[in-house]
Amino acid sequence: MKIKKTLLFSTLFCSALVLLSFFLIFKMYTENKAAAAAKKPAQFHFQARESVMVSKGLKEEATLGAIGDILIHDWVYKDAKTQASYDFKPMFEHIKPILGEPDLLLANQETILGGTAIGVSSYPMFNSPQEVGDALMNAGIDIVSTANNHSLDKGEEGLKASLDYMDQIGLPHVGTSRSANERQTLKIMNINGIKAAYLSYTYGTNGIPVPKGKDYLVNLIDKPLMQEEIHRAKNEADIVVMSLHWGNEYQLQPTDEQKELAKYLVDEGVDIIFGHHPHVLQPMEWIEAKDGRKSLIVYSLGNFLSGQMHDYKDIGGLATVHITKYIDQKGVKIELSNPSFFPTYVSNKQLKNYRIVPLKEAGSYGMKNAESKYNEIQKHMLGKLH
Repeated sequence: MKIKKTLLFSTLFCSALVLLSFFLIFKMYTENKAAAAAKKPAQFHFQARESVMVSKGLKEEATLGAIGDILIHDWVYKDAKTQASYDFKPMFEHIKPILGEPDLLLANQETILGGTAIGVSSYPMFNSPQEVGDALMNAGIDIVSTANNHSLDKGEEGLKASLDYMDQIGLPHVGTSRSANERQTLKIMNINGIKAAYLSYTYGTNGIPVPKGKDYLVNLIDKPLMQEEIHRAKNEADIVVMSLHWGNEYQLQPTDEQKELAKYLVDEGVDIIFGHHPHVLQPMEWIEAKDGRKSLIVYSLGNFLSGQMHDYKDIGGLATVHITKYIDQKGVKIELSNPSFFPTYVSNKQLKNYRIVPLKEAGSYGMKNAESKYNEIQKHMLGKLH
């Protein structure tokens, strides 16, 4: 009888445990379901906040800049000579903080960087030490333009050696190419959510013929060719920046041909033109495109580092412009504003100790009337913008 009571108690106890387990599982299920339901309004609230942010729009900003010709004469590279190689970095040390201010900075690499393997040389057929490229990167240059009248000074070999070295050190370049495929590949730099496409063309190559069937080596000014690339760039980038080798040497004002070409390029979609070749500064101005856009033209940035002296050939500078990208439900809008110019001066002492310095401080480096020259240059460069 005792055994039967024990079995009955055990059965009842087990049944109670099973029921309790079912009850606890059911309770957990209902609580989790309720908790999941309670979270849904928070998710909807988050999505609503996202849509409000989009409807208000987003704004992204960057500053683009450019400097003029890096034109390495023999007395410049002789000054940079060390026991083992060359060092051009000290030439930029006084201006380096200023060059670090733009988010993207272009320089015109006027001479090829073929290096000592093919023999360094000066005017009229330039070939510079490759260490120039290292100094540019160290100074804050983000991309160089390579289409100019000296691109073929050492033929196809020199052009390729220069581009190979730039690739080796990670210095982007535009204007000359080693293949048709490279020529077709757009050079797009991305900064702060803004995509800038860089293009580069030159009026010629000092009479040196481009090898037959290899037109891709140097971008020569050709309106249909430029139009095609501009339109491709507009489809893939927010702004189009054109580096142009044009104009007359040592002339302080742009030619009618420069103005006509500038208007054509702006109408086709170019937002900024940085001009090179005259070796002296030519003014900045706004041009309104046929679609209502406002584009900035810098007709010439002069020499930034060279062995040329006097008659404005040793005065260059940094041109900058602020880019604002607006994004809303209507699409993307680009606005250019606040163009500025920072003048510089190349000092030397009897063709040694070359240094790029702020023009305003050039009196300390032997320039007479530096402050009045600074005021003159600012008026010359910025006077047409107001």
